Amino acid sequence: METLFSYLWPAIVIFGQSLLLLVGLLLFTAYILYADRKIFAAVQMRRGPNVVGPWGLLQSFADLLKFVLKEPIIPSSSSKAVFILAPLVSAVLALAAWAVIPINEGWAIANLNLGILFVFAISSLEVYGIIMGGWASNSKYAFLASLRSAAQMVSYEVSIGFVIITVLLCVGSLNLTDIVLSQQHGLGTEQLGLPSSFLDWHWLPLFPMFIVFFISAIAETNRPPFDLPEAESELVAGHMVEYSSTLFLLFFLGEFVAILLMCALTTLLFLGGWLPPVDVWFLNWVPGVFWFFLKVLLVFFFMAMVRAVVPRYRYDQLMRLGWKVFLPLSLFMVFATAFVIQYTGWGLG
Repeated sequence: METLFSYLWPAIVIFGQSLLLLVGLLLFTAYILYADRKIFAAVQMRRGPNVVGPWGLLQSFADLLKFVLKEPIIPSSSSKAVFILAPLVSAVLALAAWAVIPINEGWAIANLNLGILFVFAISSLEVYGIIMGGWASNSKYAFLASLRSAAQMVSYEVSIGFVIITVLLCVGSLNLTDIVLSQQHGLGTEQLGLPSSFLDWHWLPLFPMFIVFFISAIAETNRPPFDLPEAESELVAGHMVEYSSTLFLLFFLGEFVAILLMCALTTLLFLGGWLPPVDVWFLNWVPGVFWFFLKVLLVFFFMAMVRAVVPRYRYDQLMRLGWKVFLPLSLFMVFATAFVIQYTGWGLG
């Protein structure tokens, strides 16, 4: 009986932690969606959601109720099993990647030594949900949009991979917690003799890679100005054009959770994760999870501003940026970072 309990109790703890993370992530996603709409409205000098609940705070939950209560319509000529499975694949993969994201020191469902590799692998698999949805719809418009989306995601994943390599060269570990802790020492402490601060985070020494990662994250998650596979003005909804009700909601959820994942990765790789801006006693009293989510919100705010301000790219411009600008730049930075570390003996972490 004791042996059974020793196996059962860790499983119960992991299940409880996963459920807590899932509920918290879904609530956070609901209000991030609300913030996205409010920021977009403010730039266009209009009100945005302001009716459902105080200041419109319950608008996302009203939209959820609307989607759940709608009748799901499945095209008669579609591959029904794959049609239903595609949004499930997208949503489950997007949520699964959060299992290794540390929101504070020791606060991760699974503190894997290959954590960054796990996240990169899971995020790469999300393209399958999009291709499955476009193909199973049995519509040439949905299928073409899914192929455009797949090409876009694969193109920018290459640059993201090289950016991650430059960070890993500086840290010497694939563990996300180690990547954050390595940012306690860097340019500010070693070169300027200052206390640990935001000057030690990777955004400063790897600034070109920080910008490449940020733009590539926007492109990989199909956010404007790179929302070509689902541009509302000309393609209606891209690969989701035949979807409605809960199935559309799952695609939409998977897309927004993936956006939050990219914001979290930007925070962990370049902005010091849960570390305070300056290592002083009164900032250290603030829980690290607060700093983590504050930085995630800051990154998302800039993503929302890009959506509101920058006009949509043409598809050839999108591909040219990915393959002719970001790929050579990120590849050059990998060699330059390796050269600096090898021949000067100076590590950034």
